Amino acid sequence: MSALTEDQTGREGRPANGSATTVENPPQTTAPRGTTPPRPAPAAPAATAAAPAPTDTDTDADADADAPTDTNTAIEAPSAPDPAGRDETPAPPATTAAHPLASAEVAQEPAPSSPVTKRSAPHSHTAAVVTKELAHRTTETDVFPTRWTRISDHRFRFTAHWPAAHPFFGPVDDRHQDPMVVGETLRQASMVLAHAEFGAPADTHFVMWDMAVRVDPAALLLADAAEPVEFDVVCSEVRRRGRGLHSMRTTMEFRRAGRLVARGTGSTGCTSPRAYRRLRADRLDAMDRPVPLLAGIAPPTAGRARAEDVVLAPGDRPGVWNLRVDTGHPVLFPRPNDHVPGMVLFEAARQAATAASGLHPFLPSRMTADFTRYAELHSPCRIETEVLAEGSGEATVRVSGRQDGEPVFTATLTSATPTPVRSPS
Repeated sequence: MSALTEDQTGREGRPANGSATTVENPPQTTAPRGTTPPRPAPAAPAATAAAPAPTDTDTDADADADAPTDTNTAIEAPSAPDPAGRDETPAPPATTAAHPLASAEVAQEPAPSSPVTKRSAPHSHTAAVVTKELAHRTTETDVFPTRWTRISDHRFRFTAHWPAAHPFFGPVDDRHQDPMVVGETLRQASMVLAHAEFGAPADTHFVMWDMAVRVDPAALLLADAAEPVEFDVVCSEVRRRGRGLHSMRTTMEFRRAGRLVARGTGSTGCTSPRAYRRLRADRLDAMDRPVPLLAGIAPPTAGRARAEDVVLAPGDRPGVWNLRVDTGHPVLFPRPNDHVPGMVLFEAARQAATAASGLHPFLPSRMTADFTRYAELHSPCRIETEVLAEGSGEATVRVSGRQDGEPVFTATLTSATPTPVRSPS
């Protein structure tokens, strides 16, 4: 991470995205132009048997949305939350040319060869390597899935590495890795499969409408960080537009050294550049407008070690904060965007839950988030919290974001009770 520069101190605005043409896109249902992305109609049940059915949505001829995910400690398959609006940026151009999604009736059908990797659709047990382009990251150290193998048309097995130290997804205390790494891995793997296995062109805009994750923090010990993570993925509610991908749900189960670590699910929608431009034209034209960087709350209050990683600014009363948007953050804004990325909102929810509960560390074991509209860069976003339950070192906090009087997202996070450390006898 680079040190804070003068334009990051809050005294001056900074360019929203510099000069760039790629953006991330979070959608919603029906709202004023540019604020709510089109949502897909409900998909028919996935044809694959015995697999958790992920869902995703798409509306306009080339526009799609994605879905929220949640996390829990008692490891059970997370229930699929309702789709809400969130954004993802298109990957940088890959080695092969990308083609816009074709306008056609949405249907469920087998995956064509990928325009990103040229992998063929037939089943293959040869491991493929995850690149930063497929994962929509700009540096290799921010890519957590490393390789994957196709098991069947809708089942895949990945290997991932969760480093003991990372500039942003670092340890939450001196014993545990950050449970948020599960959600980020789910997000990256979903985009990898969308491109490489389901034919989404390299310039596709992704949105995640919902995410639900359930984690066992006791299986996320720093002492085990060198051990690779294996996770199985089931893709369901796969919907197509022509030969391109319209939307799908991914459901994942993560294990380390054979021990169940987490389960998660999320729905992803795909939008072509042409449709996205139609949807967000006025916002894209304003991408170079400076975004004022607000002064953040104290890092320990937010559960962070560094001031540059804080995404909350003081609010007007206890339990309320303002979203702090730093478009120069190398992990939260890896590439130019015309709106606030969904993972920034997810992190804001975690930091708000930490501050509202007063628990340090706040170790999320269950996390759910639903996104309803784009969070715009140039309008204040208010983050409100309600502590639903607390006691015995645990707390459940509901977090909501509102902008211009409209809901942007809701999230619920439950902390885990840290496991006592026993000295060897």
